Amino acid sequence: MDTTDAPQMMEHIHKSITFTPNDTRWVPCSARFVVTGIHPRAKGALVVYELNKGKLKLVHERETDAGIKCCTFGASSLEDRHLACGDYNGKLAIYDLERNDVAAWSASAHKSIINAVDGLGGPESTYGAPELVTGGRDGCVRVWDPRISEPVVKLEPREGETARDCWTVAFGNAYTDEDRCLTAGYDNGDVKLFDLRTQTMRWETNVKNGVTGLDFDRNDIEMNKLVVTTLESKFRTYDMRTQHPEAGFAHLSEKAHKSTVWLARHLPQNRDLFMTGGGNGGFNLYKYHYPSSRTKNDKENIPMGVVGKVELLNSRVISSQPIVSFDWSPDREGLCCLSCLDQTVRVYIVTKLGKF
Repeated sequence: MDTTDAPQMMEHIHKSITFTPNDTRWVPCSARFVVTGIHPRAKGALVVYELNKGKLKLVHERETDAGIKCCTFGASSLEDRHLACGDYNGKLAIYDLERNDVAAWSASAHKSIINAVDGLGGPESTYGAPELVTGGRDGCVRVWDPRISEPVVKLEPREGETARDCWTVAFGNAYTDEDRCLTAGYDNGDVKLFDLRTQTMRWETNVKNGVTGLDFDRNDIEMNKLVVTTLESKFRTYDMRTQHPEAGFAHLSEKAHKSTVWLARHLPQNRDLFMTGGGNGGFNLYKYHYPSSRTKNDKENIPMGVVGKVELLNSRVISSQPIVSFDWSPDREGLCCLSCLDQTVRVYIVTKLGKF
């Protein structure tokens, strides 16, 4: 790997914290980001920091009844700045960051820990109603409309089936008012794609290792690419434009980090660049290259997808502990925040992204 002209990863801020972080998210249209996690005494932590002259200024700190495992601004209004959080007791709550003491909405979403939450829609979205999807240790995936108290969609294990731990969820394919899909990844390697418009399971596969992360390159366009990260140092990139009735979606598999690949996050300003975070305390920046033709016909003249390739642009190990969360700034290209299990949060600047 030649890094002479590659994007450079520069640490801007490094801060130790007193709790175990689980998730970090930029507050849209601001210089602030949120860190959520769990205190040693099992209480939840919700902390808002602001970039201020090369340092982090504490804006707000809140303690909740149970540890917070995941959070998202996905279905939030920019005016209201509502953060949806899933906790260790199975509670889904939306906190109003403009009114620090208020939980705007809450529901008992799962029987135990909520492993993942994603949001889509709302006032600033082009298409669709505001919705949240949660995945829990109880094996259930549920879709929520914050305007009502009950889930609008439930995906639960069939009667008699062993419930598999759902580790990650993501929305995608929201390119009209009616179209929307969700994908869920499980501890046994199952990946399921559910079409919310037709209320059908559109696609299922097994990637042989527990699925730690799912990320569409954009969630508000017709499905284009999906990155699936797993245990055993692997991730897969799927071309989601052409689905073959038997082969499914074309994909490639890559090894990375020499450890669990915990997450992947596509750059908001360029959907062909994405960062992965690993159990070795490192992050890798990749570029996806499309093939000359994205489809071909099989022996029966049925179209099937053709996958491209990924190029490693740069990598860096920054900690002895796993990187468990990462988020790009939606407003400033190359600005990102992340957290590691060494109880640190960091702000990095990745340069030269415009060249790729």
